[in-house]
Amino acid sequence: MLINNNEYFAVLEDIKTRIKTAQHKAVLGANKELMELYWNIGKIIITNTKYGARFLENLSKDILTEFPDAKGFSVRNMKNMRRFAEIYPDFQKGQRGVALLS
Repeated sequence: MLINNNEYFAVLEDIKTRIKTAQHKAVLGANKELMELYWNIGKIIITNTKYGARFLENLSKDILTEFPDAKGFSVRNMKNMRRFAEIYPDFQKGQRGVALLS
């Protein structure tokens, strides 16, 4: 027998809202972690310019060899990570740093 009354629908709406909120927080949390990762990789790239022009090509290839299913580690994206770290040299972990980009 299906429940079909206002009290049930209120409970259902509450649960649906909680699921949507949790999903939203998970996406934001993942994005925050990726932003921090990309910024940190950018800083590492900046501090290792001594390896020359082929550094990003080698780095990209080696990362993709180690993590074949990973996305976002092409040479072009690595250049974007470097640029991100250059533009935001004082990027801080946490909400404050992510808020700079929103």
